[in-house]
Amino acid sequence: MQRKTKFFISLIGLVFTTFLFSGCSFALPGLSTNSDENTISIAGGASTESQITGGLVKGMIEHYTDKKVNVINNLGTTTVIHQAMMNQDVSISSIRYTGTDLTGTLKLDPEKDPGKAFTIVKKAFEKRYDQTWFPSYGFANTYTFMVTKETAKKYNLKKISDLKKVADQLTAGVDTSWMNREGDGYKAFSEEYGVDFKKVYPMQIGLVYDAVHAGKMDVVLGYSTDGRIASYDLVMLEDDMKFFPPYDASIVASNTILKKNPELKAIFKKLEGTISTKEMQKLNYEVDNNLLEPDIVATKFLEEHHYFEKGDEK
Repeated sequence: MQRKTKFFISLIGLVFTTFLFSGCSFALPGLSTNSDENTISIAGGASTESQITGGLVKGMIEHYTDKKVNVINNLGTTTVIHQAMMNQDVSISSIRYTGTDLTGTLKLDPEKDPGKAFTIVKKAFEKRYDQTWFPSYGFANTYTFMVTKETAKKYNLKKISDLKKVADQLTAGVDTSWMNREGDGYKAFSEEYGVDFKKVYPMQIGLVYDAVHAGKMDVVLGYSTDGRIASYDLVMLEDDMKFFPPYDASIVASNTILKKNPELKAIFKKLEGTISTKEMQKLNYEVDNNLLEPDIVATKFLEEHHYFEKGDEK
């Protein structure tokens, strides 16, 4: 039943995606949009992590203001979320990653220094899109190739470079947005590592873990902080050639909403450096393994830290 529910939710997300790409601004039944001055709309995503951070941003805004907050989840890719921001269907992205937006949204060359990557995306988003990129939550969620323990043992896989000798025998499931991205996407990866899989299937990132666990894929590209890595006892392959750039996680907000609600800047800065990569793995695990709702996990985290009211909670 749970898998059917997830499928239905993903289908709704796909319909919403179609409308966004058509350039239409619309309201799903029962949801408020940015047309309501008293409501702030936030873009969540399809991944557990994006939905948890959506709950964190929502909880912080509601704790410190009297605004209504609407989180729209299941927006499948960064491209869709960015388009929703540009269409003004939403005003805030609860989570964006430096490496993803640097090469994907901005179409710039990869930058492997985390500080430099942040500076580049912050300046570019301000200039191009009139959006503010806030300092990181404190964790980086980089791409990582992973396999089951059985596959790792069968082919003696420990590093990504180990795939080269057996890639022509393996099927791979990868993030749809990564597949065609320039700079640090599949083409560049294949050239640098000399890896060319038997077949590559572009997938929604949230589906890759089930796919490899169920034997539908031999190897998948997922996120290093995902709780399902532990749930399914998957083996992460070391990026021994340091191919993937940093993917530090941050909130992005339109300057329009920040001007209307200047208190949001101080609220978002309270979340700076509050979540380590290990902590994010635990939060994701609570959802993916223990089947708690992302919003419940987010609320529990905020309550445990007293909504960072003193500004020094870590």
